[in-house]
Amino acid sequence: MSGTFETRLAQLGVTLPDAAAPVANYVPFVQIGDLVHVSGQISNGENGPITGKLGADKDVAAGAAAAKRCAIALLAQCKAACGGDLDRLVRVVKLTGFVNSTPDFTDQPKVINGASDFLVEALGDAGRHARSAVSVASLPFGATVEIEAIFQVR
Repeated sequence: MSGTFETRLAQLGVTLPDAAAPVANYVPFVQIGDLVHVSGQISNGENGPITGKLGADKDVAAGAAAAKRCAIALLAQCKAACGGDLDRLVRVVKLTGFVNSTPDFTDQPKVINGASDFLVEALGDAGRHARSAVSVASLPFGATVEIEAIFQVR
């Protein structure tokens, strides 16, 4: 491990996992110029997908924790796109967060804050980004959260 961003992650007790391989007919990221578009990363824990529905069997805190796991997976994909050098990351441009929630649940932004807050804590100003947070009826494998991202890299 080397570099400013990975040192900060280590100080936070976070080690990036290996970037997950796609589970269907798509690629994990596409780079166009200095932008890397990362495919949606579902909430994964140590034992597989973090599952559940906000407003039914998950609360905002559990959803935010799942969103943080998505952000960690997004950074792992960004690192892979940068040839293993996360310090090529210039900034997080945009997140689109999907929250598996009941029709009456309205705190999707609070859930996706788990990813946003973590990225700012880990990356400083480079972690500040535009964002959308939306409700969905279900997600692959019953995941609680899925987030896709756009990163600017050098």
